[in-house]
Amino acid sequence: MTVEGMRYRMGLVCPWRDLPKVFGYWNSIYKRFNAWSSSNKWVGVFKALIIDPDWEWKFIDGSYIKAHQHSAGAAGQEPQAIGKSRAGNTIKIHLAMDGCGLPVEFEITAGEVNDCSVAPQFIAKLPDAEAMVADRGYDSECIREQIVKKGARGL
Repeated sequence: MTVEGMRYRMGLVCPWRDLPKVFGYWNSIYKRFNAWSSSNKWVGVFKALIIDPDWEWKFIDGSYIKAHQHSAGAAGQEPQAIGKSRAGNTIKIHLAMDGCGLPVEFEITAGEVNDCSVAPQFIAKLPDAEAMVADRGYDSECIREQIVKKGARGL
């Protein structure tokens, strides 16, 4: 029920304290979620769920997430991927999906980081495919060359 409580909270984007009692005590679920996030256990779960991706086509895109107003600037914390953009404090998630639209790889950067600057190392992580679809943010000559070197058509 702990993971179900986490999924419920992420789906509704509600405060931890508003979790229904059926999932258990909210603070226990929060502490478990926080521990798993700190230890990168969620990355392992994400990788385990990608058993047989459809690599004929790859889709990549980036999306901004607005960070909470109190999320940046606390003293003594490790660096986090929070940056300034026109929208304020933001984080950017670069996501790759397979031909079925399922996420298969991701990269988290500060909000002001350009898609073109992340794309080379992001694309290098992905296996070869027949075609790669990306938006204008990933449109540059060096990225197109990298896609062709990996044996794919850039669309």
